[in-house]
Amino acid sequence: MNEPIVHRHWLAHLAPKAAPAVATSTVLILGRIWNANGAEHSVGNAALMVVLAAGAATAGAFASAGRRGDSVIAGTAFATSGGLALAGVAGYADGLSLPLLLWALATAIAYGLAARYWRTDRRDTTAHERRTTQRREDHAHVERVEALRAGAQIEVARSGAAYAEQLATALLTRAALPGFDPKALASAGLPELPAAESTKEH
Repeated sequence: MNEPIVHRHWLAHLAPKAAPAVATSTVLILGRIWNANGAEHSVGNAALMVVLAAGAATAGAFASAGRRGDSVIAGTAFATSGGLALAGVAGYADGLSLPLLLWALATAIAYGLAARYWRTDRRDTTAHERRTTQRREDHAHVERVEALRAGAQIEVARSGAAYAEQLATALLTRAALPGFDPKALASAGLPELPAAESTKEH
């Protein structure tokens, strides 16, 4: 009934918070590596990244359009478009100032979007925990009521059994007394017991 309480490691709490910065930093590092390997001032490479980024942005726009738009696919497509744009600038530019500026901007946007999902997830988790706690309390209340009812029935049964045992002991003790005469009891006007009736019949 009682579920074990699982404590998550501090790294498990920190990993989602660091994911946007790790992602943008990885793109920046890969872009600078690409820059050092011949992408600096390469128009062909820059054009390729522009086409890829525009294609990803277009896919995101189509995914988010209409009533049945998928926000997950749209968000992924727009994030891919931003990452490609950042990689293209980091690969094409000869200095670090512009890539670092775009990296800071991309990281801020990533954290802004992630914060929205974190709030929603936290709200859903809190609501789920409340529902679970409410169900546990309801079940515990029902169990307590049933336990009390069962205990009362057991006590009633015990008291009935004790009364029957005491009655049987009294009848046996009375019948074993010397000079016991059921007819004398009946003539004295005392109520007859079942044992007296059975004695008359025999």
